[in-house]
Amino acid sequence: MWVCGALFRARALAGPRQGQGLYPASGCRGPATSSYSASAEPSWVRALVYGHHGDPAKVVELKNLELPAVGGSDVRVKMLAAPINPSDINMIQGNYGLLPKLPAVGGNEGVGQVVAVGSNVTRVKPGDWVIPANPGLGTWRTEAVFSEEELIGVPSDIPLQCAATLGVNPCTAYRMLMDFEQLQPGDCVIQNASNSGVGQAVIQIATALGLRTINVVRDRPDIQKLTDRLKNLGAEHVITEEGLRKPEMKNIFKAIPQPRLALNCVGGKSSTELLRQLAPGGTMVTYGGMAKQPVIAPVSLLIFKDLKLRGFWLSQWKKDHSPDQFRELILILCNFIRQGQLTAPACSEVPLQDYQRVLEASMKPFVSSKQILTL
Repeated sequence: MWVCGALFRARALAGPRQGQGLYPASGCRGPATSSYSASAEPSWVRALVYGHHGDPAKVVELKNLELPAVGGSDVRVKMLAAPINPSDINMIQGNYGLLPKLPAVGGNEGVGQVVAVGSNVTRVKPGDWVIPANPGLGTWRTEAVFSEEELIGVPSDIPLQCAATLGVNPCTAYRMLMDFEQLQPGDCVIQNASNSGVGQAVIQIATALGLRTINVVRDRPDIQKLTDRLKNLGAEHVITEEGLRKPEMKNIFKAIPQPRLALNCVGGKSSTELLRQLAPGGTMVTYGGMAKQPVIAPVSLLIFKDLKLRGFWLSQWKKDHSPDQFRELILILCNFIRQGQLTAPACSEVPLQDYQRVLEASMKPFVSSKQILTL
């Protein structure tokens, strides 16, 4: 039986392959294929779908979609939880570096449990937990059928929220800490957007590696509460954007070395101030642009301090490395989690049907917790 299931396969639904997209679950027929069981009856799932780019709270809809039977290399997955990340929002808005063909299911990250596998599947089995190997699969849905190569198994003995938020922010944090400067225990790292998912992961992983951190955040009414929370994660210093510009910053470096690595997720004036704090020869890595302003590097800092400006995008890192290297990275992070050195960011769990409210909340300033859809 070749109904729309063959077109609706999860990897075609919102997968990163060019030229593929999501189609209605009824009204299409085609040639026979050996990918699916001829006797299997179609089943239905609920998914958050967007047909065009725009305001996520307006263009995303909760729909019923047909789920295909499982072919030889396929894995049927019941999604358990999926976060809403800034990259998810940007993708729906149409201003991200990777855009699936529309219509598509939202969500690039999450964790699910294997329900069934095809006869050719060897790496996972029913009951296993899995996360997406790459962005664009569409995780905001109750169930999906993915190909085995699109999934990575993760241990089910880690907290659910950790597993759901494992594949993007902690990976970005670890790679930035490891790949740009040869840091040693006692060395210092400075970052902005320190309360973000990546920022919280940087604090914890840096602490586990024996690195010291200076963490910059925007001033807000509950700044002391935020400061306490970040220090509980291991942050040595938490300062506001305004405090970063004050002469008193020099006092910090009487006790700790100047940072050799700066991590920038904001841009604009904030990134310029990070550059000013770097030690000669240091590196600033930009992985986001929350201020939607360019990075401005004073000529004097480039000439007299020989600073380096780099960029990082996890999707590009995956393209440049093998799937086994990404699996190794995931296992490293799982070990941090098991040892109590890495926890999930502050999260708020929300049922799938309340998606409009959480999409709106995810775009508000001073968000204190990551929104996670429970599926």
